[in-house]
Amino acid sequence: MTYNIHAGAGQDQVFDLDRTAAALRGLHADVIGLQEVDVHWGARSAFVDEARALARTLRMRVFFAPVYDLEPADQGGERRQFGVAVLSRHPVLHAENHEITRLSTQTPDPVPAPGPGFAEVVVGVRGARVHVYSTHLDYRADPSVRAAQVADMLAVLAADRGPRVLVGDFNAEATAPELAPLWRTLRDAAPDGGATYPADVPVKRIDLVTVSPDITVAGARTVATRASDHRPVVADLKVHRRGH
Repeated sequence: MTYNIHAGAGQDQVFDLDRTAAALRGLHADVIGLQEVDVHWGARSAFVDEARALARTLRMRVFFAPVYDLEPADQGGERRQFGVAVLSRHPVLHAENHEITRLSTQTPDPVPAPGPGFAEVVVGVRGARVHVYSTHLDYRADPSVRAAQVADMLAVLAADRGPRVLVGDFNAEATAPELAPLWRTLRDAAPDGGATYPADVPVKRIDLVTVSPDITVAGARTVATRASDHRPVVADLKVHRRGH
């Protein structure tokens, strides 16, 4: 499953992490890639560690990969972080926060540069080692940063063997030219799943689940909910024990 949780704010702009958790729980996913996750980030999310809070509520393992890691708002407080995460019911065998090209929203006059926030988690699924990646690509109309991010992600994936699942908010539809290189290595798990953004009346399918050829897609769907400004995408996947 992939879900941009909008820092726990629904389509109504009301922060309600319990509502977010309920939306996740109702879809019964074993592995969930999350985007726009606040960890002690600010008043908008009550300085909550959303990654741990959701994992605790759902009784899942969690790996959080910050895109931004800033000084505390107050002396002695927690560092302010914002990024992506992976929740898993399966054992987590390895986790890493990779760098990809980014154009910061936190610095004046930014230039594209390597930055963290591309999460990789290796989960053990009945004898198979499955690489799961959660990403959030650049939102700007200019596709150049997204194109660089796609190249960077593919380089990370190329270093891994076995089943691979890349999910996230791509801020571009599957047919966008900058995403075309993905389809030489991966395939779209939900090409007919329906639009995902904005959640109330979606017109764009920018939240994707993509898989390597050695994974079978048994079904996939986009789910209507206003717990965020995006809709989640859920895919039923089959992997094989020989993967490693």
